[in-house]
Amino acid sequence: MVDEAFLELEQSADPKSICRIFDIGRNSEDGIEIGNLTIISHSLARNLRGCDKAVLFCATLGAETDRLIRRASITDMSRAVILQACAAAYLEEYCDEQQRLIGEEMAREERFLRPRFSPGYGDFDIHYQEPVMRMLDCAKQIGLSMTDGYMMTPSKSVTAVIGAGPDRPGCVPEGCESCRKADCPYRR
Repeated sequence: MVDEAFLELEQSADPKSICRIFDIGRNSEDGIEIGNLTIISHSLARNLRGCDKAVLFCATLGAETDRLIRRASITDMSRAVILQACAAAYLEEYCDEQQRLIGEEMAREERFLRPRFSPGYGDFDIHYQEPVMRMLDCAKQIGLSMTDGYMMTPSKSVTAVIGAGPDRPGCVPEGCESCRKADCPYRR
């Protein structure tokens, strides 16, 4: 069922992403300025320590993926659950690949990336999702919008901030969850 789900997703998904690079400013220990956006988050500030640039990033698998999952939920709930899980994994793989490409571009400027850090992690409030999406013009650029309850549509979508700085952090591309370095200053 998992193999079939991935095949269906490969046929229906229309992955798209967008990013923009901004200078980072700090206005307090927990206050980060990215473009004209001020974010108060100790968790994000810690993740961006040593960074002088921030990449605002959004990605989506597209509306057809939502339709595929919704149709399955009407006829076969176990298939719908498997499609949900596979779509989440597919989106993460797509985001990892896009981040790898962004990292190659930033390496030409002698900058190294931190792991993606999304609104909703730690004390990085989910409400920041709206200005990030607005700054990237997600609705027009990749067809990604948001409900009044801060849910993204299509639902298999991601917003994130990726720090970039001159020092190689030693972070694994898979992020903090897969790293064993318990004393890392960037750990979430």
